[in-house]
Amino acid sequence: MKLLKQRADVGNPMALGSPLLNHRVPKAMALMSRLSFWGQKGQIYSEEAFRHMLAIERKRASRSNRSLLLLLVRFKGASGRRVEIPPAVSAALFSGLALCVREIDVVGWHREGRIPGAVLAQGHSVLNSHAVPRIIERVTDVLRRRLSTNETKNLEVRVISLGRGQST
Repeated sequence: MKLLKQRADVGNPMALGSPLLNHRVPKAMALMSRLSFWGQKGQIYSEEAFRHMLAIERKRASRSNRSLLLLLVRFKGASGRRVEIPPAVSAALFSGLALCVREIDVVGWHREGRIPGAVLAQGHSVLNSHAVPRIIERVTDVLRRRLSTNETKNLEVRVISLGRGQST
């Protein structure tokens, strides 16, 4: 019985004592410890977690020959530079983004405290030319209803196509 258990563990990269697990444990565990509430619905990912999920989704889209959209929301100050987003504004912003994305989409900080974003996985290999402008219009409309006029006057929503489909 013990021999069978050991043999099963050899093929399992996540089994304790596995050389693969021992090699990757420090990096993986360090990342997992920084990702609070990993995998929960409605999760707002930190910059590091968001970029990690973006990399996973890019690989998945590449393997399946599908497109991927990266939605970014920027606020610019009077000088035209990106500004730090206050916690109250970011809470309203993320609640607005939650209304615009699906449960399978990833939402979080593309740049911590400055640029919120969402990774939108696509089901088609080529994007409809009208999809990107409609996404921008919808997100901008929802955010303008949730934020004050003063907060939205320097609001910019961008959608970047990653993969096969191209944005307009």
